Amino acid sequence: MESFEEKHRRDYEQNFKIQARRNKLLGLWAAKKLGFDAAEADAYAKEVIKSDFDEPGSIDVLRKVHSDLKGNGVDISEHLVRKEMDRLLEQAREELR
Repeated sequence: MESFEEKHRRDYEQNFKIQARRNKLLGLWAAKKLGFDAAEADAYAKEVIKSDFDEPGSIDVLRKVHSDLKGNGVDISEHLVRKEMDRLLEQAREELR
């Protein structure tokens, strides 16, 4: 039988992987909107993944992506970025199942 601590550790690791995958997908999505080539998109996706370590939760990722899009002339609301984050979270869960 699995201990509570082991289950908690495994769940934490799985959630971490899902969040990182979602952030990568979000970075690639935003990079496409920004017109980045493949190398730039990959580098940007890594920046988005790293931005999730700025503070607890996903608000740091949301702020970064929304700010980068708006700062580069992409007319998009924070709400639409959040909706994409939610959609990609489900996609990441499916991919890592």
